[in-house]
Amino acid sequence: MCEPRPQNLTIVRPCLRYALTLAAIITAVGSIGAQPSSKRATATRLAGPAPRIDGRLDDAAWVGQVPIEDFEQQRPIEGAAPSERTQVFVRYDDDAIYVGARMYREHPEQILRSIGRRDGSANSEHLQLTFDTHRDRRTGYAFIISAAGVRGDFHHSQDDEHRGREGQYDPVWEGSAVIDSLGWSAEMRIPFSQLRFPTADTQEWGLQLDRWMPDKNEDLQWIMIPTKENGYISRFGTLTGIAGVKARRPVELLPYVASDATRSAVTNTANPFRNPTKARAGLDAKFGIGSNLTVDATINPDFGQVESDPAEVNLSAFETIVEERRPFFTEGAQLLRVEGPNYFYSRRIGSAPHLAASGDFVDQPRASTIMGAAKLTGRTASRLSVGALLAMTDRTNARTFMLDSSRTSEVRVEPRTEYAVVRLQQEIGAQASTVGGMFTAMRRELGGDTALSARLTGTAIAGGVDWRIRLQQGRYAISGFAGFSHVMGDSLAIGRIQRSSGHYLQRPDGDYLDYNTARRSLSGYTASIRADKDAGLHILWGAQVSTESKGYEVNDVGRLQSADGIDYNADIQIRETEPGPYFRNWRLGFVTRGSFNYGSNHTNEEWNQNTTLTLQNFWTLNLNTKFDLSTLDDRLTRGGPLMRTAFNWGQEYRLNSASGSKIGWRTSFNWNRDALGGWRNNVSGGITLRPTPRWQLSFDPSYVVSTDARQYVTSLAAPAATRTFGARYLFAYVDRVTTSVRTRLNYAFSPSFTLEGYAEPFAASGRYHGIGELRAPQTNVLRNYGTDGTTITRAPDGSYAVMADGTEFSLTNRDFNVLSFRSNVVLRWEWHPGSTLFVVWQQNRRASDALGEPVRAGDLLNTTHAAGDNYVALKLSYWLPLTGRQ
Repeated sequence: MCEPRPQNLTIVRPCLRYALTLAAIITAVGSIGAQPSSKRATATRLAGPAPRIDGRLDDAAWVGQVPIEDFEQQRPIEGAAPSERTQVFVRYDDDAIYVGARMYREHPEQILRSIGRRDGSANSEHLQLTFDTHRDRRTGYAFIISAAGVRGDFHHSQDDEHRGREGQYDPVWEGSAVIDSLGWSAEMRIPFSQLRFPTADTQEWGLQLDRWMPDKNEDLQWIMIPTKENGYISRFGTLTGIAGVKARRPVELLPYVASDATRSAVTNTANPFRNPTKARAGLDAKFGIGSNLTVDATINPDFGQVESDPAEVNLSAFETIVEERRPFFTEGAQLLRVEGPNYFYSRRIGSAPHLAASGDFVDQPRASTIMGAAKLTGRTASRLSVGALLAMTDRTNARTFMLDSSRTSEVRVEPRTEYAVVRLQQEIGAQASTVGGMFTAMRRELGGDTALSARLTGTAIAGGVDWRIRLQQGRYAISGFAGFSHVMGDSLAIGRIQRSSGHYLQRPDGDYLDYNTARRSLSGYTASIRADKDAGLHILWGAQVSTESKGYEVNDVGRLQSADGIDYNADIQIRETEPGPYFRNWRLGFVTRGSFNYGSNHTNEEWNQNTTLTLQNFWTLNLNTKFDLSTLDDRLTRGGPLMRTAFNWGQEYRLNSASGSKIGWRTSFNWNRDALGGWRNNVSGGITLRPTPRWQLSFDPSYVVSTDARQYVTSLAAPAATRTFGARYLFAYVDRVTTSVRTRLNYAFSPSFTLEGYAEPFAASGRYHGIGELRAPQTNVLRNYGTDGTTITRAPDGSYAVMADGTEFSLTNRDFNVLSFRSNVVLRWEWHPGSTLFVVWQQNRRASDALGEPVRAGDLLNTTHAAGDNYVALKLSYWLPLTGRQ
C-alpha cells in the first residue's frame, strides 16, 4: 500500500499507481452520465423583415408564434410553479438568431433595474439564455438582457454553472428592453458570426432559459436543475428548427490609437524625464479556423483602461499574487488552466522589469513592452478542448541622467522574452470524464549581459498530464495530475532560485536538499491524486494527496509559493438544500490539511470547521473556526534552520444581505490568537447603494490591527552561534495597523455610455519591538536583546546598536507608516457596435515615513494630500468585421 516516506519517491509512485488502477476499475463499471432534458423548443425562420431591436415586441415577427413558457422555480422553492409568467420566442434568418421575451409582473414598479456597463446586470431582473451550439454537453454561450437593457455575456468551458465561466467573452450583438404596465419585454439579435457551431444543414443546439427576479430572490429555469445535483450544460433541453444556416469563419479587426500624459506632483526642473507624453497605435484581430477554433491576436496591446492593483504592505518572503484584468489575457483563460498546478500565470507576461537602474534621475519603465501575442482557443468535434498562447515582450531599457556629466544613458533592465503555452483536454466516455495535458516554455535573449544572466534564467519549460474520472452522473470523481519542470541558466541565476523563498535549498539542517552553487539547471516534479463526492442529498466529501519535489520551479511562466512538500487535505460537508422552519438551507463542513517536507518534517497541520446558514429572509450567516497546530516551519528563518510555529486559533463571522437586495451589504469580523502572544483582529464590510437606476455607490472599508510575535528581521553571520549553524536569526514583535476604504461611484448615461470611478485610500503602520535571536533550531524561543548578557540601544534615527557575545552590530529602523491613494476614473463609450472610446484619469499618491505611530481612520483623508502622479490617457478603437453583415 502507500507507506508515507517523504524523503524519497516511494510515497508518490505507489500511491499514484494504486489510485490510477482503482480509477480504471471504477470507470469500467460506472453508470451512464447525466442525461439531457426531454424538453424541446423550436426556432422558426423569418418569412418577412427582421424585428427592430427596441424591446417592444410590436413587430410582425412575433405575431402568431408559440412561446416557450413552461418554467419552474429553482429557488426559493425547488420545482414550484413560478410566481410570474415568462414567455420566450426564438426566430432566425440567414444572418442572426432573434429572441423576443415577455416577462410579466403583477407589480411592475417593484422590478429592480440598474443601468450600468456591460456584464453589470447581476443585481437587476434579467433573462439569460445559454446555447450549447456544439451539443457537446460541456461548453456554451450565454447571453443576458436586463430589465434596464444592460447586456451581459459569458462563455462556459465546463459542465458547471459557475466554474469555468468566462466573463470576458464579449461578442458583438444587440439587445434592448422596456418596462411597461405588464412587466417588461426584451429583444435580442445575436449574429451567427458571433457563434461557433458545426457545419450542417440542420442544427440541434442545447438550450437553457433562466429568469432572475432579485426582489423576490426567485430564480426560474426552463430546465430546472436541482441544486443537489451536479452538471449544468449536460442537462439542457433541445433547440430545433434552425436549418440552412452557414457556419461562418469570423474575421474581425480592432485597430486602436492611444495617447497618454503623466504629470508628477513633485518635479525637479533638472529632471529631463519629467511629465512624459506618449502616443501609440496597435491592432487586435480575431478570426476563425473551421467551425470550432478561434485565433485572437494582438500587436502592441494597450491596457491603459485597466483598473490599478490594490495597495498593500507585504512583510512576508512571498510575492503578492494579483488578479489578471487585461482583456486579452482574461478572455479564454479557462482553456489555459489546469486544476491544481499553476503552470501559467499570465501576469508574468508584461510584468515589471526584473532589474532597476540607478542615477541622479531615472526613467524606469513600469512594465515590459508586449510586442505581440496570439491565442488559439476552441473545442473540436471530437470533444478536444484546445488552448494555446504565444507572446513576445521586447527588450526594455531604463534611461538615466547624471548631473555631473549632463549625460543621458540607457540601461537594459529586461531582455526580449518569448512565451509559449499549450493546453489540450480530451473529453472521453458517456460520463464526460477528461484527460489532458499542458506545456509551457519561456526563452530569454540574455546575450552577453552579465547583469541579466546573473539575475534571470535563460530557458524554462514545464508541463504535465491531468485527468478527472467522473462517475454516476458526476456525483463522484477521481482526479489528479503529474507534472515536471526544468530551468536552465547561469550558475548565479540558478543559485538565486535555490536560495529563493520557494526553495531555500541552502538550509543548514537540510542534509537531503543538495544545494549546489555550480548547478546550471534545476529540475523537479509535482503530482496529485484526489477523490470527491460532488453531488448528493446531504453529504459531500473530498480527499487529496499532492507533492512538489524540492527542485520543482515554475515561476518564470507560472506561479509557485513553495516546493519541497507533500500535502494532504480532506473535507466533509453536511448540507440541507430544502427549506425548513428556520433556514432556507444550511451547510456544515469540516476540513483538515497539512504537509510534510522531504526531510520527514511535519510542516503544517490545520483543522477547520465552517457553518453556513441561509435565513428565511435570504440573509447568509457564516461561522468559521480554525486551529493551526504547532509544527516545524522550513520558511520562517528564510534559509536558516527549522523553526517551530506557535499554536494558533481563531474564528470568523460573516453576515451578508440577500443577493437581490436593492441595498446590498456585508459585514465580517475575524480574530486570531497564538501561544506566543500574537493576535489579530479584522473588521471589514461593504455596502452598495443604488439610489436611482443610473447611479451606483459602494464602500468596502477594512480595519486590521495585529501583533505578530515572530516577524523575521534579518540574519547575520556569527561564528560563535554554533547552535544555529554559525548565524543569528533575528525576530521581533511587530504591531501593525492597516485600514482602507475601497470606493466605487458609477453613473450610466446609457448601457453603452458610462462613467466609472474607483478610489482606494490606504494607510498602514508597523512598530518593531522585542527584538531577539533564535536560541536553537526547531524551537520558537528567542534570546531577547537587552537580557542574557546582551545590550540593545536605539539611536535618534531609529536604528539599533546591539552587543551580543562580544560582537557589536547595528540594525536599521524597520518601523513604517505608509499612506497611499489610488484612483481611477474611466469614461467608456461604445460609440459603434464593438468600437469603444476610453478616457482615463489615474492618480497614484504615496507617502512613507520610518515611524511606527499607529495610523488612524483620519489618516485616510491625509492620503489625498500625499505627493503622486496624475496619468491621463485617451484610447479609441474601431471594430472592423470582414465577414459580411453582422
